[in-house]
Amino acid sequence: MTTTVTRALSGAVYVLLLVGATLYSPYSFLLLFGLLLLFSVGEFCKLVGLKPIFPLVLATLGYILFNLDNTVKTNEILLLIAALLVSIRSLVFLFEKKNRFLDKQAKYVFLIGYLIIPIIIFTKIPFISNSYHPEIIIAILILIWTNDTFAYLVGISMGKTKLFERISPKKTIEGFSGGLVFAMIAGVLLAQFYLQESIIRWIIIALLVTTFGTLGDLIESKFKRLAGVKDSGNIMPGHGGFLDRLDSIIFVAPFVYLFYQIIYYVS
Repeated sequence: MTTTVTRALSGAVYVLLLVGATLYSPYSFLLLFGLLLLFSVGEFCKLVGLKPIFPLVLATLGYILFNLDNTVKTNEILLLIAALLVSIRSLVFLFEKKNRFLDKQAKYVFLIGYLIIPIIIFTKIPFISNSYHPEIIIAILILIWTNDTFAYLVGISMGKTKLFERISPKKTIEGFSGGLVFAMIAGVLLAQFYLQESIIRWIIIALLVTTFGTLGDLIESKFKRLAGVKDSGNIMPGHGGFLDRLDSIIFVAPFVYLFYQIIYYVS
């Protein structure tokens, strides 16, 4: 079996698992992303050199606690603020020219604010109007996959200008632009034919997904560069680890959640 076929099959299984669990019920959705969180925490600990036992316990308790039905709205806002603050710290980390290793305190800040809290926030998005709306998650995933696919296709066919060569030599401005254009087109189609929601809203979400998804991919690439590895893991043939597949979701989640909060506050 060729590498391309293996990559396609493992990617198809991953997509079917995500879509199936999200659509089946809120419980299967929460269970799947709880498992993905634990796998990702294990990979992150390996990348930054943390013993995994305490981080896994912390992630499990945090995920269960903040996904109970009686979660107070104030707690979700506090989680959002913490995630946004660490997002800023993550961007500083990305653009630092010196590849300095992180101390233990910084590793835990990133573990909690870059990984654990954003995944918890992502699982809050379909419940944002107090009932379960899996179509919102499906639409966000489609935007992420559209951006990734067309950024790659446009990049390999037309890419000449490097986006951030020091961290990711293969990414180009042309590829980023192609991903953005096609994600926005997908946003329009999703809004009109799948969600029956505001087209402007989903163009903005497509812009958020493309911009912060790309930054999330670059930040994870920086962690991998410091660790001296190509992939965060090898559990998905041809795709690397779970963290490699979730890096866009992780960094996008707080900003999409913030956007929804603004929408509902204004309306």
